[in-house]
Amino acid sequence: MSEDHHPSTDENVAESRWWAWAACIAVIAAIVVPLAEAGLRGVVALLLVAVAGGALAVAGAYWFLTHHGVIRGAALAVTVLAPVVVVVVFAAAGHLWAALASVLLVAVAVACGRRALRHARVTPQPEFPAVPVRHPFFVMNPRSGGGKVVRFDLQRKAEELGAEVVLLSGPQQLDVTELAEKAVERGADLLGVAGGDGTQALVAAVAAEHRLPFVVISAGTRNHFALDLGLDRDDPAAGLGALGDGVELRVDLGRINGRPFVNNASFGVYAEVVRSPQYRADKTATVLQMLPDLLGEQGRPTLRAGIDTETVDGPQAVLVSNGPYTFDDLAGLGRRARLDSGRLGVVAISVSNARQAIGLFRRTHDRGLLQRTATEVVVEADVPEIPVGVDGESVMLSTPVRCTISTGALRVRVPRDRPGVRLPSPRLDYAGLRKILWPK
Repeated sequence: MSEDHHPSTDENVAESRWWAWAACIAVIAAIVVPLAEAGLRGVVALLLVAVAGGALAVAGAYWFLTHHGVIRGAALAVTVLAPVVVVVVFAAAGHLWAALASVLLVAVAVACGRRALRHARVTPQPEFPAVPVRHPFFVMNPRSGGGKVVRFDLQRKAEELGAEVVLLSGPQQLDVTELAEKAVERGADLLGVAGGDGTQALVAAVAAEHRLPFVVISAGTRNHFALDLGLDRDDPAAGLGALGDGVELRVDLGRINGRPFVNNASFGVYAEVVRSPQYRADKTATVLQMLPDLLGEQGRPTLRAGIDTETVDGPQAVLVSNGPYTFDDLAGLGRRARLDSGRLGVVAISVSNARQAIGLFRRTHDRGLLQRTATEVVVEADVPEIPVGVDGESVMLSTPVRCTISTGALRVRVPRDRPGVRLPSPRLDYAGLRKILWPK
């Protein structure tokens, strides 16, 4: 994998400070421009209009998500029209250009602030030398990802590299865990999977138990695990390069009631969505169709999540991930900068009214959204079994459901030459910016 030029520490500090000052100047300009154009009284009036329009848009979005029929249509209209009305009011008052300039300057300030913090991002995972193997074994699912195993000729390419390959052919096929165990008994010294994340987790557990290297081939539909390993999702065959010029990463493995997972386990509303037969065909449409009933359903099991020593009562949705996600989206399905933190990521969502919806969109921790990391999460319910989405597969599990993490359990072998993990941009941290500007 090609390495980028890394400036010295002094250069990083100087560049970060420059961008931090640029963010401060942009913020000051965003305040001065409307004040100079409209005066204090005019700015206050326009600010009230903007806040009211934003509140209406968020409330409309909440009603759109939680209702069907005419109410949903009206809510969509409010969500779309509220910002339009704000723009019309600003234009009628003759202050539209100042408002747009202020918004643009705020966007510039945010971009500069994030750029200033980029050197504080998480560093990539360390790589370890990969030892030669003699008997690699692969499980391949020809149905995964719309037939990627066949389309990319993965079986033939793996066998040419000396691997034993078993295709999952149907209901008479031995279960995946048993296939991997029998391969180990025959002398397999590397296990690999070309399939979905659920299949990968099962074989990964066998590899972890026997401390064997594990190879991921991105032949599934979404390949979230492969993405966070820095693999090429557009070319699954490139993953076979790990058998030749490969390196090893030490990766954590999540467990839920003893069952392994490589990405996440979801409870509550999201688990019900995953359970729907339409989910795989059209995920977005399924969420929009089911969400109103799920959010308003009174008969749904009441959950309680114990996050280490903290307890969350009555969340509508809980997501527990193998390593914390960067929260670029509210579902917590963004990117994981590293897979060796030894911590579970936890997102708990509670939205029952417009006030909490606004808090959720603002990412506040006391209104709608809670984000934590933990070593153990225990989800209880008022029923003996609940549906859980484990790496995108719906299963019924007995309560309480216990999630843990096995630190560094997996020896994942990846090609040395691979796209790599594109580290996410840092979240805007005002304390971090202040420290850059005025270090002690």
